[in-house]
Amino acid sequence: MSAAREYGLDDEDGLDSEYRWPRPPAGGWTADDLDRLPNLPPHTELIDGSLVLMSPQTRFHSRAIHFLVGELTKQAPEHLEAIGEMTVRMDRRNRPEPDVLVVPVAADDGPEQTWFKPEDVLLAVEVVSADSMVRDREVKPRKYARAGVPHFWRVEKSDEGAVVYVYELDPATHAYGPVGIFHKELKVDLPFPIEIDLTTLDRRR
Repeated sequence: MSAAREYGLDDEDGLDSEYRWPRPPAGGWTADDLDRLPNLPPHTELIDGSLVLMSPQTRFHSRAIHFLVGELTKQAPEHLEAIGEMTVRMDRRNRPEPDVLVVPVAADDGPEQTWFKPEDVLLAVEVVSADSMVRDREVKPRKYARAGVPHFWRVEKSDEGAVVYVYELDPATHAYGPVGIFHKELKVDLPFPIEIDLTTLDRRR
């Protein structure tokens, strides 16, 4: 059976399968489908069994991701690494993709690895875009907290530059509590000592 037929891609009108959208199966898509569906756009997420397709990245979004991966990589202890835009397989129906993650180096499952277990994620970071605002502010933080991810940052663009909202998991409530809002300098002790000059994010402008 062709991949197009296996995943419900329409053959009508003689359209090339590369340009057809997959029809969801009964009960929605599963975490495994993200690795098997043909021709999905890059950075497709699975939220509650539905595919979420990413809009083109803005310059701020791309800069923020690469900047934070670089800064966290420099400051992380040797047993941890920062990595950008890989999914977290939370359960059968949820596989979101944080913009930045901090994970143990030992969580490396080889060069073909496409996802991490939530228990391996120390920090998840979301850089907010116009089309992802509700997901990044409400939906995904709740899912990360329920999955036990101990630290969460939300990065937003303001007139003055980047603003980072830092949260820490309360294990009693399985919800995030605010640690602080950082405008020019981000300085925290957990998940490891971190100091980031946020004003340098746009240093090449």
